[in-house]
Amino acid sequence: MSIDALDITILGPAFCAGLLVLATHVPMGQQVLARGIVFIDLAIAQIAGLGVIAADAMGWEPQGYAVQIAAVSAALLGALLLTFTERKWPDIQEALIGVLFVLAACAGLLLLANNPHGGEHLKDLLVGQILWVSFSQLIPVTILTVIILTLWFSARTRLGAVGFYVMFAIVVTASVQLVGVYLVFASLIIPALASRFFPAKRRLVIGYTIGLFGYALGLVLSALIDLPSGAVVVWSLALFGIGFTYLAKYSRSNASVTLMQNRLDTGSNTQ
Repeated sequence: MSIDALDITILGPAFCAGLLVLATHVPMGQQVLARGIVFIDLAIAQIAGLGVIAADAMGWEPQGYAVQIAAVSAALLGALLLTFTERKWPDIQEALIGVLFVLAACAGLLLLANNPHGGEHLKDLLVGQILWVSFSQLIPVTILTVIILTLWFSARTRLGAVGFYVMFAIVVTASVQLVGVYLVFASLIIPALASRFFPAKRRLVIGYTIGLFGYALGLVLSALIDLPSGAVVVWSLALFGIGFTYLAKYSRSNASVTLMQNRLDTGSNTQ
């Protein structure tokens, strides 16, 4: 397939979905990294997915409000549980997050065990179907993103740990149904990891830049080589993350050399 043959009606909504995910996940990812709870995204996403699987097992309409309520409710319960464990056992919070992820994943497997389409459902949950996203699906997610970002940048510190976990659960629930568990995790962690080598005031911009380039290149490549979009975008994000990490280290090295040279020059002039 050539670039000219790429259908903007397919890639357009997919790219917009990626931008919406990045809008909330880049700043939240930096907070997650600072808190040392990296795998919270996987755990909450898996719990939200478990809610979707449970709703499907009960025969509810896949795109209906009942499924959304089930997913959000499951994610909020998981978030409240993690809020409790963070207060009770903060020293083992990361381990408890991992255990919760495994339990949710196994529960999902058990619910899908007798479903003839279980494997396909599980693949959709993990890798996602970002190319099947429509603009109409993005309208409620856009409204939610605006609300969450407003709260995040204006009242995050006042909301405390409970507010953080609740906002996180709601955002992840919406995101995982758009792009899948793997892309949600990659969007949260990779920009945060790569941008941490830059000055604090530039990290948010760098994180968004990595995410934007990663989604753009990944979606185009996946369409050209006909491979699963979610997996290709994850690798694209990782490559841009590595590139920006080396860029930051190279800039620091040059800055150190320049500073040392200036000091030497200053010392020579004083003598």
